[in-house]
Amino acid sequence: MPEVLFEVKNNIAYVTVNRELALNCFNYETLRQLQAVTDAIHLDPEVNVVIFTGAGDKAFSAGADLKERKTLGDTEVRRNVKAIRSVFNSIADLPQPTIAAVNGYAFGGGFEWMIACDFSIAVKGAKMGLTETSWAIIPGAGGTQRLPRLVGEMKAKELILTAKKITAEEALDLGILLKVVEKDRLLTACEQLAVSMMNNGPVAVKQAKYAITQGMNTDLQTGLAIESKAYELIIPTEDRLEALNAFSEKRSPQFKGK
Repeated sequence: MPEVLFEVKNNIAYVTVNRELALNCFNYETLRQLQAVTDAIHLDPEVNVVIFTGAGDKAFSAGADLKERKTLGDTEVRRNVKAIRSVFNSIADLPQPTIAAVNGYAFGGGFEWMIACDFSIAVKGAKMGLTETSWAIIPGAGGTQRLPRLVGEMKAKELILTAKKITAEEALDLGILLKVVEKDRLLTACEQLAVSMMNNGPVAVKQAKYAITQGMNTDLQTGLAIESKAYELIIPTEDRLEALNAFSEKRSPQFKGK
């Protein structure tokens, strides 16, 4: 069985780390396959939204595969850390909106995977956290940078330096999650969010995501310049004219992503 499952339905890509018995932990082969799938999605014009999740109902991902890690030398550890950092950066850089369907534990690298996505929706009672310091390491796949941007510097330091585990409900209060739902509602909630975005112009959605993401990492004036350039790319699109025609004709627009 492949360690990463991938399918596209109704313009939504579903990506599942398929290591249920290992709590969907990341070994090197899983990272390699996840990178390949992410690269394919980046270039796929048929994919408008991506939903990431883990197999089964116990774990989204419990992070790095420590059984594999114990067998690795320093060079191989560096290889794995580089691979997990690279794939999560690739997920964060996808032009399509991304949703983490957090079906259970999200620890260490699993938590970093979750916060590399644009949105995270979790099941009630799910436990999560950046627990790396309890293993005498630090978050190495974006956690020390993305978490402070979500919750602020002081709270991020508390969570990382104490290796604190929190519930989905606590994560919701901190702004880490978009919502918390019953287990049998997780996929439906993610798909509803996906559809609510796909009802809009695909090019506009991608450019809006780009402007927000890039602007958050710079000063206001540079961010406004990024927004201006993103808008310029939208002006000549067929979808923009279709929206205006649909308004005047009192009908729903039929967007083509062009």
